[in-house]
Amino acid sequence: MALEKILEDKELGRLLIRANTRARRLTFRTREDAIYVTVPPGTTLTEVRNAIEQLRPRLRAARQKHIRPLIDLNYRIDTEFFKLSLVSGERERFLSRSELGEMQIICPPDADFADEGLQKWLRKVVEEALRRNAKIILPPRLYMLSQKHNLPYQSVKINSSNGRWGSCSARRSINLSYYLILLPKHLIDYVLLHELTHTREMNHGERFWALLDELTEGKAQILRNELRQYRTEF
Repeated sequence: MALEKILEDKELGRLLIRANTRARRLTFRTREDAIYVTVPPGTTLTEVRNAIEQLRPRLRAARQKHIRPLIDLNYRIDTEFFKLSLVSGERERFLSRSELGEMQIICPPDADFADEGLQKWLRKVVEEALRRNAKIILPPRLYMLSQKHNLPYQSVKINSSNGRWGSCSARRSINLSYYLILLPKHLIDYVLLHELTHTREMNHGERFWALLDELTEGKAQILRNELRQYRTEF
């Protein structure tokens, strides 16, 4: 098999297969654009196809999680810190009304929501609204939790991280994804406390989890598992 091969599956979509000299087994990573398959050198296409069939139910479920819903007049975001709705208007251009925690997009009556370019533009508009809201909502909440638990940090930045809710550097600089404001309030606090715990414990060892468990009233693992049901995008 070549170093890179693309398979098109009617159910799973595109599978991008790449050989890696360090790979010891087949691994599958599902992303929005494709399923990425890493294989050891010498793996045959038949072996890959067999693995796909064995894992098809799991791959199908993972793929469904990465299929973004169409942003149209039926699309809604309704969370504690951000609400979005789209309504049909009479004008021939898009308008938006935005205030803290809420956004409404007024659409032309003939808007073609199936158009890929329009979908990209709508996502960009919503992402900018998420960024603005996150910059207002998250830093004060991080500061409050920092003061409450005596866990000081150096700085905080809001970014567009897709794949990580947050991070903390050795210098106690905290980065937070603006997608956090799409989470329930208790999970936002869990992520913030997770990063604040890193200001004292930079790894995920026993002392880290013991401290985070203390900060979350013994619910660290429960909250961690609940967070896995969400993703850093919309």
